[in-house]
Amino acid sequence: MIRTFPDSVDVAIVGSGPCGAAYARILSERCPSATVATFEVGPLLADPPGVHVKNIADPAERARAQRLSEGPAPSADATSTDTMDGYADEAPRLVRPGTFLLADGYRQDGEDGLPGAAMSSNVGGMGAHWTGACPRPGGSERIGFVDGLDDLLAVGERLLNVATHAFDDAPFADEVRKRLSGALDDGRDDDRRVAPMPLAVIRHEDGRVTWSGSDVVFGEPTRANPNFTLVPEALVTEVIVVDGRAGGVRVRDQRTGDEHVVRARFVVVAADALRTPQLLWASGVRPRALGRYLNDQPQTVYAVRLRDVTPGAETQVDPRDEPEIVPQSGVSWVPFTDEEPFHGQVMQLDASPVPLADDDEPTPGTIVGLGWFCAKDVQESDRVEFDEADVDPYGMPAMRIHYRLTDADHASIAASREAVKRAAAALGEPLDDREPLTFPPGASLHYQGTVRMGEADDGTSVCSPTSQVWDVDGLYVAGNGVIPTAIACNPTLTSVALAVGGARDIADRLTERN
Repeated sequence: MIRTFPDSVDVAIVGSGPCGAAYARILSERCPSATVATFEVGPLLADPPGVHVKNIADPAERARAQRLSEGPAPSADATSTDTMDGYADEAPRLVRPGTFLLADGYRQDGEDGLPGAAMSSNVGGMGAHWTGACPRPGGSERIGFVDGLDDLLAVGERLLNVATHAFDDAPFADEVRKRLSGALDDGRDDDRRVAPMPLAVIRHEDGRVTWSGSDVVFGEPTRANPNFTLVPEALVTEVIVVDGRAGGVRVRDQRTGDEHVVRARFVVVAADALRTPQLLWASGVRPRALGRYLNDQPQTVYAVRLRDVTPGAETQVDPRDEPEIVPQSGVSWVPFTDEEPFHGQVMQLDASPVPLADDDEPTPGTIVGLGWFCAKDVQESDRVEFDEADVDPYGMPAMRIHYRLTDADHASIAASREAVKRAAAALGEPLDDREPLTFPPGASLHYQGTVRMGEADDGTSVCSPTSQVWDVDGLYVAGNGVIPTAIACNPTLTSVALAVGGARDIADRLTERN
């Protein structure tokens, strides 16, 4: 079937993950007459567009959606699509269903590299595969120069449908938080004490709980907007810049190989933290900070069995075989503080980062996985570079990762391993005699900083506080790569909040011109 690409739009968005979807949503709400087109290199997985794969009830369809997300060279059909299979083994390059690793260039000689660096290519981006955790940043994680940050975070929570109490009836969740609070809350501010994890989920009237993907962020205002177009399997190969201003995009139809030029008054590049700087670089937009300050979150996991608990009727449903979150799941949060600079996720059963043995059939809720994330010692030298002479499987400039763990990082990781053991000891007994497992760099999938926001154009940032690229009028960037601070918490909420600010700026400019 022949597809029609628009000749011109008011706003062209590259990428359909939660941040690209946030731009489309805010523009649909504030400027419904503006023409907006979103281009996504990957395919449509299911209806509605951008749905989280765990909401696909049929196992075969869910597996198909995961394979479709795995880029130019998806895993073999026989490869497991269970997100827990091999999750906590000691493989040097973890690969998760629905994602694909960099084939090469992920480590340079004498460096740590990012062997776990992974991406997804599909409508909805990584938002079709994520765990939905949406904590607010605290302390030094916060971006002090962004006006109205708390308001932007609140809008982000609205778009993602963040809920704090979706699992209040999860078995033993209250007991887990009570024990963690007793061990960890002393001296913490009220908003930094152990709490239920804010999650991007929807609890339905019949009790079902589904994950929020980009479909939730797009929402009805975008889907019902006759001036919005979503074009899957469309690779943007260039942002066209004329006389210091964005003028449109060059798009390759992945189905036919045909190229199209789409003129635009504004362009938003909302790919991931690796492919956003890649597209800017390929387009000749190369500020000094582009690709630099690459930031991953070292992650350590551990697991315990709760001690001294008595099963109740609420534990009769085992959620491990369910495709979606169910009310028997439990997720708790140990917030980052500057004094205890780790972000803790405490997850029960299906959400646990540590899989159980095949013959282990515990009472639901009694196996608890703990994941502790560190804030990186951010360095300008940690970066993704691009090769003039080599290309990736999409025909874009090949990536070369330069990344080192500093002495401060090694000290932070060691401290996080002790911290996670202290938290675990408050809950119960380890499942076995193994020490906490620290994942290889890149495994967090929380890459940041490569198109970082700054207060001034001083060479240490790529974009302004409204996400517009310095010196290129009308060009905006979005995604985790925009975050300039060293955060340990899950970055999606912060990224969506910054996208809201950028979208509002475009909406205001469109309104002024009209």
